[in-house]
Amino acid sequence: MQRVRLLVFNAALGVLDYRVPQGVTIPFGSIVAAPLGPRQILGIVWEAERLSAQEVPDAKLRPLLEVMPVPPMSERLRRLIEWTADYYCAPLSAVARMALGSTAALRGGGTSTEYRLTGAEPARLTPQRAAALDALQGEQASIRELAELAGVSEGVLRGMVGAGLLEAVTVDLDRPYPPAAPDFAQPVLSDLQRSAADVFVHAVQDARFAPFLLDGVTGSGKTECYFEAVAEALRLDRQVLILLPEIALTENFLRRFEHRFGVTPILWHSSLKSSERRRAWRAIVQGNAQVIVGARSALFLPYANLGLIVVDEAHEISFKQDDGVRYNARDVAVMRAKFEGLPIILASATPALETMQLAEAGVYRKIDLPSRFGGAQLPDIQVLDLREQAPERGRWLAPPLVEALRDRLAKGEQSLLFLNRRGYAPLTLCRNCGYRFQCPNCTAWLVEHRFSRRLACHHCGHEAPVPDACPECGTGDCLVACGPGVERIADEVAEILPEARTALVTSDTMNNPQAIGEFVAMAESKAIDVIIGTQLVTKGYHFPDLTLVGVVDADLGLEGGDLRAGERTYQQIAQVAGRAGRGEKPGEVLIQTRHPEASVIAALANGDRDAFYAAETEARRDAGAPPFGRWAAIIVSSEDQAEALSAARAIGGTAPDLPDMLVLGPAPAPLALLRGRHRFRLLINARRSAELQKTLRSWLDPLDFPKGVRVNIDIDPYSFV
Repeated sequence: MQRVRLLVFNAALGVLDYRVPQGVTIPFGSIVAAPLGPRQILGIVWEAERLSAQEVPDAKLRPLLEVMPVPPMSERLRRLIEWTADYYCAPLSAVARMALGSTAALRGGGTSTEYRLTGAEPARLTPQRAAALDALQGEQASIRELAELAGVSEGVLRGMVGAGLLEAVTVDLDRPYPPAAPDFAQPVLSDLQRSAADVFVHAVQDARFAPFLLDGVTGSGKTECYFEAVAEALRLDRQVLILLPEIALTENFLRRFEHRFGVTPILWHSSLKSSERRRAWRAIVQGNAQVIVGARSALFLPYANLGLIVVDEAHEISFKQDDGVRYNARDVAVMRAKFEGLPIILASATPALETMQLAEAGVYRKIDLPSRFGGAQLPDIQVLDLREQAPERGRWLAPPLVEALRDRLAKGEQSLLFLNRRGYAPLTLCRNCGYRFQCPNCTAWLVEHRFSRRLACHHCGHEAPVPDACPECGTGDCLVACGPGVERIADEVAEILPEARTALVTSDTMNNPQAIGEFVAMAESKAIDVIIGTQLVTKGYHFPDLTLVGVVDADLGLEGGDLRAGERTYQQIAQVAGRAGRGEKPGEVLIQTRHPEASVIAALANGDRDAFYAAETEARRDAGAPPFGRWAAIIVSSEDQAEALSAARAIGGTAPDLPDMLVLGPAPAPLALLRGRHRFRLLINARRSAELQKTLRSWLDPLDFPKGVRVNIDIDPYSFV
């Protein structure tokens, strides 16, 4: 009798064996349906010798029910899933689930019914219908998805169908995507760009593992260089994966891609409608999807014929997932390229220190673009010492920055003000009794959002209206906003330059591709004079008339004790500075700080990236920090504080005493309460030679914890909250 071993998508079930019906052959990697009690579950047929399972007699095995009509998952992808689970100490089933993408996509063919506005004039317009008409312009989806988009009930939309305001459309679930044309628009490249592009094109032709670091200053044309490699992969009928750190970057990127290849690429991210996700997954697994642009999760999809991976803005911390499987997509992308045997390009103007070290060691081949395209010059950078050039009382912009804003407005040029803090103010308190508004679920202050008149927690999403009186002492008209957020800076700009047209760019205001597209169109048409934004504006945008960048608080990222704070601050400010002077007009960057002597600020002011990297490298080497040592974090949480503390102490009390590992903690996490759970952390600092993952498993696996306790391992952590 033939039996198979299934990896099922439930870590609690482990691995299960089943019987194969007589006369049926099921290759490894096949996705199958199997019985489990009265239910059906999905699983992947895996090599039995690679997964341990409880031995079950042949007579007790139940037969598989069905093999799903999709190609088996390749051996290369299965090895990547195993490597990721092993390296990040994650359940194998949780990693494998990311490859599935869409359970609805496992069965092909058929049609679905979607709905769209008819354009008819309504005879009777309720507030809900009016909201739906505004929100659903240009949208087509199921009733449920349209209801979520419009923020109304499904009943409202069904009433609109009956009134002739929405119409049904029959959609082919597997309709093909229009093909991209590799020679649709031939770019004009500089000699440096052409040289870099030729290297990438040859690597695609060679079809073997070749990791590259494309290190180019902002505005140097990195995208055009790797687009030539994309074009070559298309000519060879191979698939391409381009990873972007945030969906906010997608709209601008899609326009550039369409200009070069004639069509938009296929998108993959968490905000896709279920029908879009299903269609994309089937096209990917069948090899019909040519170029896929996606966030982290696109990395594990079962590509039929992958020929190139590009990680754009490869330094971005958004590539590190901080919940679920805590993996770094940049590093796993390199491993996928290695398993698949194909080239990978890591593109960045400010590479991560770990990436730079691998390039210097010769593991990655470094390709440099040291100058901007078309003769554009890098901006002039000046530091404003706020101890000497203080803003007016109650304001946050220093006089030289205010004068520079006025000058650009008079010249008809655009300015950008950067502050990586959403909302109006980070803290609201009562001037009478000192009461501070704190999140009930987290160890965090509630942030005032004046535009929506709400107090919000940026960690768990808790919101509350701004009260008229202090909830502690009952005094009215006594609440004070402390510190600036971008909304407060926008108010200050409106006072200083009342005639200026402003745009606020944050994840609150730019929360969908349509809003981002409208912002880009307005900025390019010079309908905006001053952009005020968070880190969403630091990368990816090219506005030729933007000549001034003001960094409102360069010290903000250096606070909080983050072990990568210096590197992260340098990258963020260097990226936002790179938005200035990208066209013919020269750019200027003014950095406000109270610590001009800090190495990060000095390096930015002098334009000396190498000096900063050298100093940061030595500091990391002395501390045994990555890339010269290893970090891992153990996060213990529970809704019961005493229970979490007891579990953390049990872990700390059984910590191994090894010469190549140092265990720090347990200690309360900086966010000691998050989403209603009390949290404690242990930090492990290990030498490169240490068998870190093996040690963690042998240390933690024998321990038992109460059901309410969660113990998460974070290998190579980026967040220390």
